[in-house]
Amino acid sequence: MSIATATVLSTGERRPPVYSVRASSLGNAVLWLAAFSSGFVIREPAPYELFMVGVLFIWLLCGLKLRPEFGPLIICMMLYSAGGIAAVPLADNLGDAALYIAVTAFLAATSIFFAAVICQDPRRYKPIQNGYVLSSLFVALAGIIGYFQLLPGTDYFTLYDRARGTFQDPNVFGPFLALPTVLFVRRLLTENLSRNLMTLVVLPILILGIFLSFSRGAWMVVSVATIIVYLLAFLTDRNPMHRFRMLVLAVLGCVGLMALLAAALSIGTVADMFEQRARLVQDYDSDRLGRFARYVLGFEMVMERPFGLGPLQFNKYFPEDEHNVYLKGFTTYGWLGGVTFLVFTLWTMRKLAPLVFKMRPWTPFVQCLFAVMVAHALLGLIIDTDHWRHVFMMYGVAWGFIAADALETRKRHKMWSLARAQQSGLHAGPEPAR
Repeated sequence: MSIATATVLSTGERRPPVYSVRASSLGNAVLWLAAFSSGFVIREPAPYELFMVGVLFIWLLCGLKLRPEFGPLIICMMLYSAGGIAAVPLADNLGDAALYIAVTAFLAATSIFFAAVICQDPRRYKPIQNGYVLSSLFVALAGIIGYFQLLPGTDYFTLYDRARGTFQDPNVFGPFLALPTVLFVRRLLTENLSRNLMTLVVLPILILGIFLSFSRGAWMVVSVATIIVYLLAFLTDRNPMHRFRMLVLAVLGCVGLMALLAAALSIGTVADMFEQRARLVQDYDSDRLGRFARYVLGFEMVMERPFGLGPLQFNKYFPEDEHNVYLKGFTTYGWLGGVTFLVFTLWTMRKLAPLVFKMRPWTPFVQCLFAVMVAHALLGLIIDTDHWRHVFMMYGVAWGFIAADALETRKRHKMWSLARAQQSGLHAGPEPAR
């Protein structure tokens, strides 16, 4: 019997072909590395881009299957990129503008890749989750070690007296840690403490890393996502004892968070930076051409320009960039890109929301993913998340789950219709003799 042929065991069980098992293990390793490398973006091109170029090429040769169930992702990413291409001629530097849109198109392709692999087998979320979590731990430790300069030369992992880890900007470093943080929070809420020893070690590291980023956006993302996940876990668990346990843990968690915050604020430099960053509105937000004024003036400008201002052109008119991903959609990708991004964001949340209430092995991950994506959608109002690798990865994984659920629902309806037809045939009985 050949290796490719399934071996029938004495119990009647079929063993998967050896080459199939090896291919599956290799595929999972690739997904793990892809998620792990997304946390290291100190320079561009980052290791993530270099790795994903090879992955996309090989996967296409092996037959990456695109399905209509995640067609909205493909269409919206194509329209978004097309809007950017149409706006390139408006830029002063065509080379830089073309490169910027090329990066957008590449990240769009990575999101389609993740959707395809998750749709084919939703269990593939596991290596993605594991790679992301381990990457976040390395990233957070780099930020913490760099902030306190625990090792020579580690001040490289800080910027403007804020931890940035292995990212170019603290405002990206902090939100990157949000998904693993929320995953551990949910695990702490729903699993026995005896199985959460690792959680009790890793979670404070992630929270401290987010805190030391001094990113108001990151603080908001983690807070909003944690509240959403807590409510989802509470509503979907019908066991009264489990719910009571969640209430107790919520109180203990708040006390522990306050203790961690108090310990951090006992350090003078940390307290000074926190006092400065904790203000809801900074001077650069409310100035005459500050962040909020640029939002209004920017939208007024693009309303008269269907193709936008062109990639990397906004700071030619104003002191800084847009700092708003929705405004960025219109200025950089024109009306086509701006409208497409708005529709796509709402469409994704609408399609993913029902999945958080379905009992599947991956439901806990989907709940955390949904919560963090909602928080990132709100974050986009004050920060430009346009080229964030982990955001495109989350969109792709989300649409992979959406597509897999649609396929499963369709299969169930088909089986139900077939069973009903067979049952109707049995009830009809034999045709009477003439």
